[in-house]
Amino acid sequence: MNSLAQPPSGGAPRPRRSRPFSASGRPLGGAGGKRPFRSGPRGPSHGASRAPASHGSSHGPSRGPARGPSRSGGHGSRRGGPHSRMPQQRAEHRHIREANAETVTLPPLGPDTVRIIPLGGVEEVGRNMTLVETDAGIIVVDAGFQFVSEESAPGVDYILPNVRYLEDNKDRIIGLFITHGHLDHIGGIPYVIDHMGNPPIYTQYLTSLMIKKRQEEFAHLPALDLKVVEPGGTVLAGRPDGPKVTVKTFPVTHSIPDSMGVSIVTKHGNIVISGDLKLEHVDGIATPKEKENWGNLGKDKNIMFIADSTNAEKDGFSIPESRVYETIEGIIKNVKGRLIIGTFASQFERMVHIIRMAEKYGKKIVTEGRSIKTNIEIAQRANIFTPQPGTFIDAQDIGDYPADKIVVIATGAQGEESAALMRIATKKHKYITFTERDTIVLSSSVIPGNEISVQKLKDNLLRYGLNLMHYRSSDVHSTGHGNTGELIWMREQVNPNFFMPAYGYHSMLRYHATAQNNAGFPKERTIISDNGMVIEVTNGTELNIRKEKLPSGPMMVDGFTIGDMQEVVIRDRQALASDGMFVIIATVNLRTGTLKKSPDIISRGFIYLRESQTLLSEARLLVKKNVEDMASGMNPVDLEYIKANLTDTVERYLFQKTNKRPMVIPVLIGV
Repeated sequence: MNSLAQPPSGGAPRPRRSRPFSASGRPLGGAGGKRPFRSGPRGPSHGASRAPASHGSSHGPSRGPARGPSRSGGHGSRRGGPHSRMPQQRAEHRHIREANAETVTLPPLGPDTVRIIPLGGVEEVGRNMTLVETDAGIIVVDAGFQFVSEESAPGVDYILPNVRYLEDNKDRIIGLFITHGHLDHIGGIPYVIDHMGNPPIYTQYLTSLMIKKRQEEFAHLPALDLKVVEPGGTVLAGRPDGPKVTVKTFPVTHSIPDSMGVSIVTKHGNIVISGDLKLEHVDGIATPKEKENWGNLGKDKNIMFIADSTNAEKDGFSIPESRVYETIEGIIKNVKGRLIIGTFASQFERMVHIIRMAEKYGKKIVTEGRSIKTNIEIAQRANIFTPQPGTFIDAQDIGDYPADKIVVIATGAQGEESAALMRIATKKHKYITFTERDTIVLSSSVIPGNEISVQKLKDNLLRYGLNLMHYRSSDVHSTGHGNTGELIWMREQVNPNFFMPAYGYHSMLRYHATAQNNAGFPKERTIISDNGMVIEVTNGTELNIRKEKLPSGPMMVDGFTIGDMQEVVIRDRQALASDGMFVIIATVNLRTGTLKKSPDIISRGFIYLRESQTLLSEARLLVKKNVEDMASGMNPVDLEYIKANLTDTVERYLFQKTNKRPMVIPVLIGV
């Protein structure tokens, strides 16, 4: 039903909700939303179709709230990490579904044109993926995912870039390049790699170990074709019997080792993609290593520079990591009582520094959090460090050592409910309880979207009367993303014809573009893109933004299902979370149109039934009268028509009585 229904007391019309299931569990009105992942033409949306009642049972559509799903998210998990729901799924249980499939055909490229298409990461923080297409093939850079909040997308684990275009053109994909090991750059690999034709993955050593470790939880997938690239190495990408594309890699400074950018060589110049990065500097002066790396990059003719914008709203230069190391060493040396440091598990070098300083001052390390334990194991396999014997102890052995000899490295600095810090703070940890003699260091900044959860964590911690230190009160964290002073310096070294800010919300891209323009880069050669935008450069100088736009709606990972974000499903979940549900079950005599007995009513998340007997009695009478009045004179009785009107009537009644709009689901059974 596509018409809009008016609310009971005036106001804006509200869209219909998705159709409920029949008593047999079969979705009415089509295939139930699960479709093969494809990009060909299709008929009208199955969500708008209507099916006649079958087997004497019928359900009606109810109406959704006017509010739609908001978008938010970031690097941090709200529900306990990236593996919370899918690791053991079987291949045959995975489905790809799409909401509004569209056919987008782009013309073949000539030898003088290069095409750049961001599929994720330029309207949000996360789910990064960028395509660079030449006549020789498609290079894909990164395949990340993004976490979403329960408020914006209830029940969704995380969202992925839309790879429908890559599925249609997987025979042209010649390589996936991964810039570094953070989940917003590698997290989507298990979900999208087979739809891309399982191309070779090029990355540096530590990142390859992180990809392999994550892939162990997806044993049903084919083995990945991982190829390790040496720092600053060059790759000749292409099929054995086809043309080749030269891809140069260059080392960058980030919060995780083995981070790199890529420079894709084309006939008329290079496309340079930075990945996440900052500048290693001393008082705003780049170190000799940075000058050499970026100076070598600038020797090439560069068509376009695509650069990180995550910190572009901050002027000047970021705090160097060396200052953080000095601060943390001073804390480890001088703290009285236990020291608990919350940080990102991906901060390899910082964790290694903490461990080495603890060893230096004769302290023991306790690791709390699965991802920290995993990444310390990976760091040892990668020969980043080797701990001294006896450095690590188990949490249950803390009591065997003086409090000032204990350093705990824990997950959860973003306030995740199931991470170590919050579990200890809420007294859910088996062995650790905070005391007023403890010192907590939150060695991380707040990821956009996590402000409320971090504030909740801080409040819970401070109830213990302990000493809390964070990045606003002390130099205990340095960002992995460059401020505008660093970003301008990098762009000046690359000296591109065109500049495109990336990796961030639209506001971040705008701030980055403005900073570069104020520093002298021409505004007319600056591209602020959206996901799915098709950008072409011919002869290295002629810019064309095509009118076509590739499918870019986020794909969701929802239990065992992967597919386009179904807004009607999300809207229903938000409605259920906000106002609950009100189910009416009535048996109708198809010969006489009367009810066989008083209707049954089930309510969840709406009212407490035992305290609402008057409302329930009135609702039953209303249902009985409404059904029997409409069924009177019908031959045959049209249950589909009756339940549609019943939904509207009951919704109006409930709103008038409670000022709430629960999801009303009538179940009419004909006998």
